[in-house]
Amino acid sequence: MSAKQKNNPIPQSKLKKYFLLATLLFLGYNQINAQLSLRDSLQGHIENYRSSQNFNPKDSLYIDLLNNLGSEMRYFKSDSLLLLSQQALELSKASNNDYGQCKSLIGIGDYYIDKGNYDHAITHYQKALTEAKELEDKDLIIDIKNSIAGAYDFKGDYAEALSRYLEGIELATATGNDLMLSILNENIANLYATQKNYTQAIHFYKIVKRINDKIGNDIYSAETMSNIASVYADMGELEYAMFNVNSSIATFEKHKIMDWLAYAYEVKGKTYLKEGDNKWALFFYKQSEMIHENLEDDRGETSLLNGIAIAYLGQGNDSLSEQYALKAFELSKKIKFHEETEKSANTLYKIYKNKKDFGSALGYHEIYQTLRDTISTNKNKKSITMLVTKLEFEKQKESLMEENSKALASQKRYIYAALLILIIFLTVTIIVRRNEKIQKRLNTELYIKTAKLVENEKELRDINETKDKLFSIIGHDLRGPIAAFQGLLKLYKQGEIGGEEFLQFIPKLSSDIEHISFTLNNLLSWGRTQMNGSVTKPGIVSLENLVNENINLLSETAEAKSINIVNKMAPNTLSWSDGDQIDIVIRNLISNALKFTPENGLITIDAMERSSTWEISVRDTGVGIDPEIQNKIFEKNSNITTYGTNDEKGTGLGLSLCKEMVEKNNGKIWVESLMPNGSCFYFTLPKLRDKFQRAG
Repeated sequence: MSAKQKNNPIPQSKLKKYFLLATLLFLGYNQINAQLSLRDSLQGHIENYRSSQNFNPKDSLYIDLLNNLGSEMRYFKSDSLLLLSQQALELSKASNNDYGQCKSLIGIGDYYIDKGNYDHAITHYQKALTEAKELEDKDLIIDIKNSIAGAYDFKGDYAEALSRYLEGIELATATGNDLMLSILNENIANLYATQKNYTQAIHFYKIVKRINDKIGNDIYSAETMSNIASVYADMGELEYAMFNVNSSIATFEKHKIMDWLAYAYEVKGKTYLKEGDNKWALFFYKQSEMIHENLEDDRGETSLLNGIAIAYLGQGNDSLSEQYALKAFELSKKIKFHEETEKSANTLYKIYKNKKDFGSALGYHEIYQTLRDTISTNKNKKSITMLVTKLEFEKQKESLMEENSKALASQKRYIYAALLILIIFLTVTIIVRRNEKIQKRLNTELYIKTAKLVENEKELRDINETKDKLFSIIGHDLRGPIAAFQGLLKLYKQGEIGGEEFLQFIPKLSSDIEHISFTLNNLLSWGRTQMNGSVTKPGIVSLENLVNENINLLSETAEAKSINIVNKMAPNTLSWSDGDQIDIVIRNLISNALKFTPENGLITIDAMERSSTWEISVRDTGVGIDPEIQNKIFEKNSNITTYGTNDEKGTGLGLSLCKEMVEKNNGKIWVESLMPNGSCFYFTLPKLRDKFQRAG
């Protein structure tokens, strides 16, 4: 399973309403235990409601509680989901509760989709969609369209799934439903991931991350990160996979989101399996397996069983591998999960081949080969169909736009008439105001002179602030090391310390001199930019060489903290920019990474090629950056100064200077960081090729 499909959770606002109403109804004997789970709380409300004197099974509150409890039971006791949804459906029909009917039909559809009966699921979802349209509940319509698309996705009809997802995105965009925009885009990313179209998948995941940042919900972000980790593992980008899955696991453990935690452990196991580390793969697979004992998620369990089987096979434990592979084979056949059936058949073929049971081996190999050929053929056809579907969807949008244009054209006549009246009015106004022209000109001149004075005052204030900051940095960051150096020389000169004692201070003096030199370079560069004295002179710059030079320059600092600096840039990474300014940027970013990375850490510098730019990244395994500080570190007048892991001191100028230098070279700079999992600074620069194309 490349990625886990996402569905719309019960809105928190509705849950709060249910709890409030139920508590009011049973106040006096329905005390909610804070330790109970949401399922226990819902069951308690239902039992108390049934035992009350005013109990009415057709009450909309009771029906909503049944539907919500069924939804919560989906991955824990799926039969309860079906029974509760059917019960709620009968009560909703008897009481003409259209909303209750809609939610009940969704619950029944969820049950059938989990059991692999996709046609039954689609039938119930379509009935729910009809009810939602009659209710004119757009959010519910979007949710159901996502569920229908998911059913087509599992069924293997990727073109229909993509079309439904795109319809949902159109409606979610129009209504401003950011949560469903995130879910729909992520499910499209998952769709492309199953096709192994990782470029498109990552493109949609980036859209999802931007939407999640806007929503600000750490659980939604963690779900997305676990899916991204799975795709990165399939791509072989194991470092990125591990970073994302570790972040998601921390969130799921904190909030006790057990079905997603089981999935995240499975992804981490898969990542170790890709690295060839069967021992740790099994460790995390087993963590997922323990959680699955209390879940009913056949699709997720099938992928887990196959992963465990492959790991045991890698360890040479064919007996346990066979047990898990057979379980995966039977379960995947039951829910029609052909990709996992293919995987388990291949594992069983290898096991029986090792056991020299060539008859069984041949049988499973034939199953594996048949499924592989079928899936490969279908995926090739479906990839083309998906592209055609997307193009057709875009054509439909263009057609609607043309119809809107025609409607607007019919209104132009009225607009022209209104313009004619406006012109007449303006003509009269011009005649009336002719006598005010001289006074207006004088007022304009006065305004210009006043604005000039204000501008001069602002420039003077900025110059004074620059001067104060220069003196502050000179006083605090330069005077201290220089004074210490002077004092040491004076002691040596006066004979109070000997030559051997003086030599003991040489490493400290060398570090101080490097700090003074680094600070002066930053100070002079920053001062020139503040006083408009820095001129950007672009030319051909080899970013790879520039990074290597700075790694060599800072190697002593890195060795002192046992930090490994890795340059992953490809040869001939050429940019059209000012080499001196970019040198300052790279040096500051690597220096900052060294400062905030503890001993035995790792710093990775890489460059990703975009259409017209290079996207350079400096990633560390340091302490991370507080979210509040992230919003301030690039501000022009920011003077945030922090100490590194070994109490290294900075001037607070570096990142502000980096931002100015990058922007002078037509680039952008930003940071991504999760405490305490390190930081990654990104900046972009123009590619050399694009510059020459413009010149030609």
